Amino acid sequence: MLRLAVATQRETFERIRDPLAERGIEVVPVRASERALSLSSPDLPEVDAGLVFPSRLMEGGAVSAALGVPWVNGREAILTSRNKAEVLAALSAADVPTPETTLVSNPVDDDAVADAAETLQTRTDTEELVIKPNSTTRGVGVARVADPDSLLGVTDYLDLVHDFRATGDRSFLLQEYLPDARDYRAMIVDGEYAGAVERRLPESETAAGKWKHNVHRGAVAEGVSLPPDARELAERAADVLGIDYLGVDLLETEDRLVVNETNARPTVDDATKYEPDFYDRLAALIRKTAENS
Repeated sequence: MLRLAVATQRETFERIRDPLAERGIEVVPVRASERALSLSSPDLPEVDAGLVFPSRLMEGGAVSAALGVPWVNGREAILTSRNKAEVLAALSAADVPTPETTLVSNPVDDDAVADAAETLQTRTDTEELVIKPNSTTRGVGVARVADPDSLLGVTDYLDLVHDFRATGDRSFLLQEYLPDARDYRAMIVDGEYAGAVERRLPESETAAGKWKHNVHRGAVAEGVSLPPDARELAERAADVLGIDYLGVDLLETEDRLVVNETNARPTVDDATKYEPDFYDRLAALIRKTAENS
């Protein structure tokens, strides 16, 4: 039986363990962070491949070197997807539709931020903008602003965070806000669409003023069957980025369908929310990765 090192979220580990075991793949947990690890004689399991490089890249690098196996989504895939600006720039250059976005690299003065925001608002004919750190996930640090004072208040907080010298990424994004957009997470496995969920906030949450559709912020993920154009768009995004296993976040309004973000460490949802052959294709990708080592 092929042995697979898994360093993803707990919920993903629990969901994939039995389906992959049924397909001859033993899922083995590998803890890369919040532990002490001997580098001369590491206490790690014998495995044939890994599923998704650990999120904390320094510890992950040591664990990966000690394991000595190939990964479905290695370090480069994680770095690429985590850099929202790089993803959006690459997709835009390949004519994949994305929200209008401006990258701001700290430190910049208030006038530069205000000018960038005004230019973006004029170009998109919208008052509200979304401001988000370039490298965070799960909606952390994302805010919606509609006036210069609110915008500069958020950037003040970012300045405080970025002033810490160990902060690796000191950039953030200004992005057009797409009101009432439907939010989808499409799963791509080995370059092909493998299912999707729509992330929705309960009505009570939207009535209270919440707008972020992240599951970890209270949204509910419901399985949906995306139309061909949305499937093709998600596949194009994965192809442009060269990432085999990818969550592609799509926003759809009445007249637009855009790629908003990507995630090379996607949480796996319930199997009922994906295509019937999801686990067959995931198992095949894992075996191909192990065989190509």
